[in-house]
Amino acid sequence: MEIKHDKDNQRFFSIVEGRESYLQYLKIDSVTLDYYKTYVPNELRGKGIAGKIVETALNYARENNLMIIPSCSYVETFIEHHPNYDKMVKK
Repeated sequence: MEIKHDKDNQRFFSIVEGRESYLQYLKIDSVTLDYYKTYVPNELRGKGIAGKIVETALNYARENNLMIIPSCSYVETFIEHHPNYDKMVKK
């Protein structure tokens, strides 16, 4: 599964079985991204797509020394299950 970063539209996305799944974010300032919405079409849920997109987005933030605000409940839960991303969460 290929995940692309569309900086202009502030999102990470993937096309699976002809359907788009994505994580939308807002750039709050030069070092903070708000990951506020994750979407996977109903027929593709349960296949790990959201997790792969969120992991890619978190790794992007880490590699670029960015902090994140996990406004999306899925992103927040993902971080709870993967505490190695805790230090990136802006408190």
